[in-house]
Amino acid sequence: MTHVSPDLVNDIRAASRRLVREFGFLDKTIAGTDLSGSGVHAILEIGLNPGLTAKDLVARLKLEKSTISRLLKSLEARGEIEQARSASDGRAFGLNLTQAGQQTFAAINRFADGQVRGALSRIRDSNAETVASALEAYADALAVPLADGAAPVHQYEIVEGYQTGMIGDVAAMHARTHGPIVGMGPTFESVVSNAMAEFMPRIGNPANNSWSVVENGEVIGSISIDGEDLGNNIAHLRWFILSERLRGKGLGKELLVRALDHCDRQGFDEIHLWTLKGLDAARSLYEKHGFELTDEYVGDQWGKAVTEQKFIRKRPGSRPAA
Repeated sequence: MTHVSPDLVNDIRAASRRLVREFGFLDKTIAGTDLSGSGVHAILEIGLNPGLTAKDLVARLKLEKSTISRLLKSLEARGEIEQARSASDGRAFGLNLTQAGQQTFAAINRFADGQVRGALSRIRDSNAETVASALEAYADALAVPLADGAAPVHQYEIVEGYQTGMIGDVAAMHARTHGPIVGMGPTFESVVSNAMAEFMPRIGNPANNSWSVVENGEVIGSISIDGEDLGNNIAHLRWFILSERLRGKGLGKELLVRALDHCDRQGFDEIHLWTLKGLDAARSLYEKHGFELTDEYVGDQWGKAVTEQKFIRKRPGSRPAA
């Protein structure tokens, strides 16, 4: 890590505190409005990105989901925003500014533009461009957290729903990971691809969903819940896979928890999954989250005889069948 002098750190901290005060963030309201700082930023993000979802806003504003929920209810009650069900995903609601919200958005922009133009008019020559590039670089650096003084850790984002190219990406990961067990060749990868191709057009149905880790447009980890194919109010956990370089980072647990939360919200009585014997790390993760091994048998659907296992998780608090 590059050595940074204590004096430089103190200077930047002092300047940052002054920025916070000059922007008015210590006041109850900012930007010439009667809104809080989070309210102003929410209006700006929605105005700049019409159709933004609440989940998107959580990530952009770095606030808790419950905080965003309360904030959106407040802005909706004021008549600043409105929510409409997404045409592409029936479970999601896009956020848009109302006419009143557009007026607030314009007022915030006028106030902020005036602040910036006034400050830049007092900075000579080309220093204004230096300020802009330095602020951008500093903000980018702040967005990457440090672990115990170590180098910046690459951050992976988990996204929901269908991702372009994910059928091929996920099938390829399964083939590379499980090929040594089921046998190399096209059979296993083809079965996975065909099953995913049948499922993905149904992913917008409320019972179904998928969560993926995406890097540079490539899916490098994923899990899906098919709530329709097994029937009897049973969810099918499918295509749970991580690129080898992601293992040990807690992302597998996070993907699984999101899938289980979805199933519990949907009220499924049970979740079933099928896997291959010998995947001990995956089995341990399943069992830590309530799955129990219920069946083990030799199957040859992949082109080679392998021992398959079936795990079932019953919904917490559900009554056993009579």
